[in-house]
Amino acid sequence: MATILSHPLVVGTVLPFVLVFTLIFAILQKTKILGDGKKQIDALVALAIGLIVVSFGYATGIILSLIPVLAVGTVIILIFLLLYGMVFEPGKFEVHKNVKVTIGLIAAIAVIIAAMVATGAWTYVIDMFQTSEGGLVSVANLIFAAVIIVALAMALLSGGKDKKADK
Repeated sequence: MATILSHPLVVGTVLPFVLVFTLIFAILQKTKILGDGKKQIDALVALAIGLIVVSFGYATGIILSLIPVLAVGTVIILIFLLLYGMVFEPGKFEVHKNVKVTIGLIAAIAVIIAAMVATGAWTYVIDMFQTSEGGLVSVANLIFAAVIIVALAMALLSGGKDKKADK
């Protein structure tokens, strides 16, 4: 049974507009970039950005392909937190810092991959690592990239500890 919400005009234009308008308005209200108490200006800027976004089919296509990933990811996190919370006493549920960081990293990786798939960049990345025969370019290149990523992560994570040690 088709509803008004499944109509292509609503799905392809109205819903992405409402989403973008609401997100931009909320960000502008929270950050107060355009000034404190400037709801009308924030609303006009959000309206303009929302209208610009829905005027480009490519942008709304990306938004429409990312929303299911957001919904499924949110449900997965909710189920995990419900199961995780079952081991705590009622009213004393608190997520450990490492669990928050792990969920955040997994979510960030999932969003990056979903955005790359939605924009078509994922196939470009995969093609960079394949030869004309279909195999990987080289395991040495992958190991080299992993070493660089680990070194950068260690340098960024140890930056805050050095300041405490100097004091």
